[in-house]
Amino acid sequence: MRLFLAINFPHAVRREIASATAPLRECAPELGWTAQDRLHLTLKFLGEQTESRVDALAAALATTAIRHHELNMSVGGIGAFPNFRRARVVWMGVNPEPRLELLHHDIEVAFEAVGCELEGRAFRPHLTLARVRDALDVERMRSLWRAAKRIDYTTEFIVRSVELMQSDLSSSGPAYTTLVSAPLRST
Repeated sequence: MRLFLAINFPHAVRREIASATAPLRECAPELGWTAQDRLHLTLKFLGEQTESRVDALAAALATTAIRHHELNMSVGGIGAFPNFRRARVVWMGVNPEPRLELLHHDIEVAFEAVGCELEGRAFRPHLTLARVRDALDVERMRSLWRAAKRIDYTTEFIVRSVELMQSDLSSSGPAYTTLVSAPLRST
């Protein structure tokens, strides 16, 4: 089973993001755009895991989540990794939030204790909008960058839970299934 931990966005926020970023999809329809119903923030990729490990992973998530309060998340601004000239991923930013950083840190520690590898790079929270499968020419990337600069969208919502998700890959894109939803402590 291919698993990851995520913060799933409310349906209304997903709709708003899809609407706000429509000019990007029109500008570069050949990119691998994330479907509206799959928009989320990945906290930790767990990779291939056996079904027998799901209970231990769910317990680690539940124990960690309940120690953290619900938090406000603010998203907005468009960017690309590593940059728009050599983009591999087009993303929407997540504004820095100390409580999100602490939640991520505690998840890393808890999941290392149950045998998952620590992430080797810094946590850069973002919402993946698209993956660039084949490099676009310079002018197309400039056009995409200009379109991204014109998008003036931000929103804020309350994060109430963290989910253990299963990803099933297919030729039509990944299908995500929520295996466990671990609530954060209400404020």
